[in-house]
Amino acid sequence: MNAAQILERLVSFPSVVGTPNGAIVDWIRAYLESHSVEVRVLPGPEGDRANLFATLGPRDRPGHILSGHMDVVPAEEAEWRADPFTLRAEGDALHGRGTSDMKGFLAAVLASVPALKAGRLDRPLHFAFSYDEEAGCRGVPHLLARLPELCAPPLGAIIGEPSGMRGVRAHKGKAAARIRIEGRAGHSSRPDQGINAIHLMAEVLARAVETAQALEKGPQDPTFEPPYASMQIGTIRGGQALNIVPDLCVADLEARAIPGLAPRALLEPVHAVIGSLAARGVDATWEPLSDYPALSLPADAPLARLVERLTGAPSLAAVSYGTEAGLYQEAGIASIICGPGDIDRAHKPNEFIRRDELHACQAFIEALGQGLSPA
Repeated sequence: MNAAQILERLVSFPSVVGTPNGAIVDWIRAYLESHSVEVRVLPGPEGDRANLFATLGPRDRPGHILSGHMDVVPAEEAEWRADPFTLRAEGDALHGRGTSDMKGFLAAVLASVPALKAGRLDRPLHFAFSYDEEAGCRGVPHLLARLPELCAPPLGAIIGEPSGMRGVRAHKGKAAARIRIEGRAGHSSRPDQGINAIHLMAEVLARAVETAQALEKGPQDPTFEPPYASMQIGTIRGGQALNIVPDLCVADLEARAIPGLAPRALLEPVHAVIGSLAARGVDATWEPLSDYPALSLPADAPLARLVERLTGAPSLAAVSYGTEAGLYQEAGIASIICGPGDIDRAHKPNEFIRRDELHACQAFIEALGQGLSPA
């Protein structure tokens, strides 16, 4: 099967983030095992989702990891011109949910297997395919926890997020949380008999805005736009009608951190407000949603130079989106982003990848394998 044919199969699995992914995992496992590739399926604690780890070459020697995620964002937009889970060709463009983000990379990796096997790798290539990346990289920490039993310490990890096949050395980290405040309903003419959950949430909002403004004046990293860490309340829900005291308010908060700052620590001033409300008897809860660190790879790192040599293009200093790369780096594995497609096409109706982008990625992977093969 070529990369486009494999992509057609991968897109056909509606592996939407937060849902069971057994079907796509089973298909990838069967494909790899048909090529005599060693595969481990690693169920997550959710019970209905799993990571997949595969090795070509001797797993007891240091090699490289090719990392990607099998999940996609939902495809419910009315602007889709056809079924988003059926690959559709328009000229050189292949349309479907996840084509750029990031089943195109997975397809190129899998299509390279015959050539990699023929090369009889002297050092291994590992495939690390994770789940629920789109929910804040929830699957890959479980995979990383198992890594010592799966392979020798890796030389580096290449995360195949869409980057136009140019290496990317840095991105911000992110932490997010959901805040839930329960009050007591009542008629708005008798506010003394109710507890207004939205009014209580206002204390949280005020602290979030105050913290966001302070971050703008905090540590700076000119690699990024904007060059500072940031915070925002992204959604807020509460209330039933104007004349009813709202008994529930829920807000989602995120912080994005430049390298050197811990994303979760940026949320602490707001988290402290929840503790203060709870100490006053308010039913206020804090639910962490995601937490992954920033990525920062030096320009002269061996992995950066390797990717630049294989792609023939200088690496980019940074991108605005986040990936699993920061988690690999936190685990002590040098990491870089390099994958086919364009992030500007991701999470949009009629997402697509071009055939030449798939071919370029496959050539990159096969060239990487050649460098791991005996002379």
